[in-house]
Amino acid sequence: MINEPKLSFEQGPIRPPNEARSLLLRITRNCPWNQCLFCPVYKGQKLSLRTVEEIKKDIQTARDIADDIKALSWRLGMSGMITNPIISHIISNNNYSYSYKSVALWLSYGTGACFLQDADNFIIKTKDFVDILRFLREKFPDLKRVTTYSRSRTVSRRSLTEMKEIKEAGLDRVHIGLESGYDPLLKFIKKGVTAAQHIDAGKKVVEAGMSLSEYIMPGLGGEAMWKEHALETARVLGKINPHYIRLRSLRVPNHTLLYQKVKNGEFKMLTDDQVVEEIKLFIESLDNSITSTITSDHIMNLLEEVKGKLPEEKENMLNVIKKYQDRPETDRIVYRIGRRGGAYSSTDDLYRDQTTYDKIKRLVSELSSKGPNETERFIEEMADQYI
Repeated sequence: MINEPKLSFEQGPIRPPNEARSLLLRITRNCPWNQCLFCPVYKGQKLSLRTVEEIKKDIQTARDIADDIKALSWRLGMSGMITNPIISHIISNNNYSYSYKSVALWLSYGTGACFLQDADNFIIKTKDFVDILRFLREKFPDLKRVTTYSRSRTVSRRSLTEMKEIKEAGLDRVHIGLESGYDPLLKFIKKGVTAAQHIDAGKKVVEAGMSLSEYIMPGLGGEAMWKEHALETARVLGKINPHYIRLRSLRVPNHTLLYQKVKNGEFKMLTDDQVVEEIKLFIESLDNSITSTITSDHIMNLLEEVKGKLPEEKENMLNVIKKYQDRPETDRIVYRIGRRGGAYSSTDDLYRDQTTYDKIKRLVSELSSKGPNETERFIEEMADQYI
């Protein structure tokens, strides 16, 4: 028992939504590229490579904290179980560090998952990455999944042999921001990668035996390139056949570089309904040989129900889109506000609670009376708060 509640280890600013219940450990700091026009993260900060010794020290600290929390459970008569009283004791006590609290929550979730931050851990040397992963697995032998972010351009520089070494050392899944498969759009948004590199990197991850999550960004093509964006992204993903395709609809807060292009008219954003039409074209265009699972697990996505296993659930996803598109315009606006406000997660929610529906409909009337653009402005502000 270490009994030092102020012990801490370093954690980065972001992680994928589906890693919310993972242990977060920071391997590198910030992003080696950091030029994407749509991205609000890491701006003004440079890549910083942590030493293997620093990282191992953090892993050991996390292990010590986990052991101490379990010892606390035994002392409090909970037989080592991380129960609500244990969590409440740690969370409410300012003597415990943020790291203590995050480990306590992680233990209570019981996911056995660990996410390695920040934006691109394949930037470090293979031998160092292998060393770190082996140490992590040694200290946490019960881990069920270890995952990380990376960029296609970085992964494409690795040999398949290196990728397999990293897999064997303990990395189970890679999250890659593909965003688009359309080269002119990739160039416009300064993604720093080509469609060919996306394909090469994705194939390497899959062939090495790791699970692959590819993130795409509906709306990123704007009015000028939306169709090519949908078609070429579907084509590229067909070449890769990743395990997961994750939808992350575009939002453009004022602290992104893309915002200035929106303001000066160089980039014209799609409406919510146009993004839905783009997603429809994208799904329709996916090759029927793809066996990926599509997920829509973020509040920025209007239609959370667009999810399922390909190819068998492709028609179900298209039916979700059709059901939304067939709603009267007023109901679509009510749903958009309810979705952005957290009241709705499904288009079926519209008619389950008449009180909520009537309340939002009155709000729409009030906004419309203030001006022709007030409703859209209100919805945009609500959506941007989740970035």
